[in-house]
Amino acid sequence: MAQKPLRVLACGDVEGKFDVLFNRVRTIQKKSGNFDLLLCVGNFFGSTQDAEWEAYKTGNKKAPIQTYVLGANNQETVNYFQDADGCELAENITYLGRKGVFTGSSGLQIVYLSGTESLDEPVPAYSFSPKDVSSLRTMLCSASQFKGVDILLTSPWPKYVGSFGNSSGEVDTKKCGSALISSLAVSLKPRYHFAALEKSYYERLPYRNHIVLQESAQHATRFIALANVGNPEKKKYLYAFSIVPLKLMAAAELVKQPPDVTENPYRESGKQAVAGKQVPAPQEESACQFFFDLTEKQGRKRPSTGRDNKPPHAKQPRKPPQPPGPCWFCLASPEVEKHLVVNIGTHFIPQEMDLEIVARCYLALAKGGLSDDHVLILPIGHYQSVVELAAEVVEEVEKYKATLKRFFKSRGKRCVLFERNYRSHHLQLQVIPVPLSCCVTDDIKDAFITQAQEQQIELLEIPEHSDIKQIAQPGAAYFYVELDTGEKLFHRIKKNFPLQFGSRTSCRHGVHWKAAPIQQSQATCAVGYLKMRLRDIEPEVLASEAILNIPEKADWRQCQTSRDEEEALARRFRKDFEPFDFTLDD
Repeated sequence: MAQKPLRVLACGDVEGKFDVLFNRVRTIQKKSGNFDLLLCVGNFFGSTQDAEWEAYKTGNKKAPIQTYVLGANNQETVNYFQDADGCELAENITYLGRKGVFTGSSGLQIVYLSGTESLDEPVPAYSFSPKDVSSLRTMLCSASQFKGVDILLTSPWPKYVGSFGNSSGEVDTKKCGSALISSLAVSLKPRYHFAALEKSYYERLPYRNHIVLQESAQHATRFIALANVGNPEKKKYLYAFSIVPLKLMAAAELVKQPPDVTENPYRESGKQAVAGKQVPAPQEESACQFFFDLTEKQGRKRPSTGRDNKPPHAKQPRKPPQPPGPCWFCLASPEVEKHLVVNIGTHFIPQEMDLEIVARCYLALAKGGLSDDHVLILPIGHYQSVVELAAEVVEEVEKYKATLKRFFKSRGKRCVLFERNYRSHHLQLQVIPVPLSCCVTDDIKDAFITQAQEQQIELLEIPEHSDIKQIAQPGAAYFYVELDTGEKLFHRIKKNFPLQFGSRTSCRHGVHWKAAPIQQSQATCAVGYLKMRLRDIEPEVLASEAILNIPEKADWRQCQTSRDEEEALARRFRKDFEPFDFTLDD
């Protein structure tokens, strides 16, 4: 027989408005039936003594439901909570205590942590410390069969909870909230996490507690912040939900992922806090950019703030990773065909005569591309793949991706982006435009999936809000496609991956080498050193008749152009792209 779900109400800051809260609960129960319990987070009492509370304390009034509350968040209300281990405050109203675990007769497990974060010693009576968080974690997570908890109650929000999620409104989750609570949430994996104090309602998209394709699936977490009771803006302060205790659920049912699930917003932050440290915001490394003169118009690019008159001993930007040998894609390398470079990321013109490394990425036309506007996004430093990029390089890659989408959309095209991190030494993000008249996005997706199935390649669809860095580790070989809708396809390469799958192999600014099948199912790359076992390859996905309908360009030898033609194409692209060039913004 299926377990009957418990019906629970959660409430934000009551602030002494007991009649407003309990009258509202009575109305809800009269309309929807009785609930099993009410959980209150944030400030239960107001900052001043109130006769309204006396009526409940003396028994003249009674809460209509079993109510559990957290402790003080300020000095003014400490006296209401005499016993740190919890106690009954009035009939049907129970103070849970400073920290601990409450397990109901049904098996529902509720973890609570009262107060606000403090790193001071001694810890104020209305605060919790890193030691408090550590003891909770040890108490619960040391069990070998620990899977998570049903509900986590805290008054402050967890810091960074808005990362990867929907907007948190006026609350900046990078600045407000507790980093210690973030780390606790990472460890405890609550199915529901309630908080308050910010006088705002925020129901975050559910987030996953495992790394896709690397860890076994686990249940998702739902974070809900509730507003203050009776607020004039009528923000939501009561939240009703039903829950079957985790310990009574079948594993398959427990780990089902909601369709809108996102990445864990503070997984990395939580790891740093395990040792009891305060968690800083994710740090970005110093900007590494490269200045390179493309045209006489470069003087229009504005200097970076504060960089023009730097003192003699100012810290120089950190140089990006350097290649161990010749590289066709490192912009400082003499091997680069610089006439194909069409744009360089945000940078300034140094006052000195010498060039200085100040840019992060650049844009180049693909040599022998599938179309005249087939481009590559490349890091200036020597990075092998997206998962190895420094934070500020990722930021500029994302700028280029968004800008190119707008640019191609204005020209009646959608773009397909992919990366093949296999037998390559420098990251190349291929961006191939496809006219809207050729096909719809689903056709492109189906073409990739069909081609993959024919070649016995497992192509997985990645959840929309996933980060590639959470799926592939540095050094891992993979193939990755991103469609204009944001849909993503991923294949973890183990062996025998066709180098031209997707479009064609990339060398030297996208010179595409076609591997031709020969005797004994061997394919030899035109570069000469790449040999691998392959079956006969069907026309590549994007060049196929179903998409761009240019099967003749599957052979790189059909895509040869002179240097003069390449220079003309590059000039035309620069001119067309100029209205969208974010590096020209004032």
